[in-house]
Amino acid sequence: MIDVVTSVPSEEAAPIGVFDSGFGGLTVAREIAKALPHESIVYLGDSARCPYGPRDLGEVDGFVQQICTWLVQRKVKLIVIACNTATAAGLAHAQRTFDLPITGVVEPGSRAAAQTTHNRRVGVIATQATVDSCAYSNAIRTFDAGITVFSVAAPRFVKIAEQGIRMAEGPIEDYTSLASKVYIRPEFEEIAREYLEPLRRCGIDTLVMGCTHFPLIKALIGGVIGRDVTLISSAKETAKDVRDILQRRGELAPDSNQPRYDFFTTGGNLEEFGRFGERVFRAPITSLAHVDLP
Repeated sequence: MIDVVTSVPSEEAAPIGVFDSGFGGLTVAREIAKALPHESIVYLGDSARCPYGPRDLGEVDGFVQQICTWLVQRKVKLIVIACNTATAAGLAHAQRTFDLPITGVVEPGSRAAAQTTHNRRVGVIATQATVDSCAYSNAIRTFDAGITVFSVAAPRFVKIAEQGIRMAEGPIEDYTSLASKVYIRPEFEEIAREYLEPLRRCGIDTLVMGCTHFPLIKALIGGVIGRDVTLISSAKETAKDVRDILQRRGELAPDSNQPRYDFFTTGGNLEEFGRFGERVFRAPITSLAHVDLP
């Protein structure tokens, strides 16, 4: 059995379930909270098994099934797989298994890229597993078969994003300005040029940030790739999809609803998760608990 740590929210105010392998999916939760300020959110960061990127996709699919089961027990009304690797590995299986809407982050970002590009040359930066899965390439060409997609694995961007969070000490309210200064550093820019220069040479006019960590370093990526390339945030596009799905189903929370944000981690260091999480979510995390997934 999967442990349920706290009481289940009331059915009238059913929350949105969001999960990722760690902190990165909090960029998606943040965009959902901005787009739908009356909705409650249950977030699970599977930090104990992070990162998913280097793992076998079949193994990650098993994680997706397990976490979705846990979220269904929490009485969520919709699940967001806020991890590109987990979306590629397990979204279709989860949609067949569970009787509620489940969305990932690949299709929303792909749709936005296909609708944004003018020269039909789109770049994708993501983890190695996401690139190897061809999830973005296939999804983008589903919306426009004439688009040429150029994909680059950028695993060190994840480390840069997390390192920047550690370096940007100060109040949460000042985090945006602090992070912008932290990420624009010569050593980070050198890594960014290594990843992005091949895409510039390909003549892309649109770039999908295909990892939920990457919006944290948007200033770094944008500064190197140039203003003539439009950046697509899968996190922001996913939040739009969530709003549309709930609106069509008539399941949007009423304006009178007081939203709850409950955070859970499979990792052992709650203090670290809370400290990192507040900077990614850009708001205080007041409800945080550990959960064991067997």
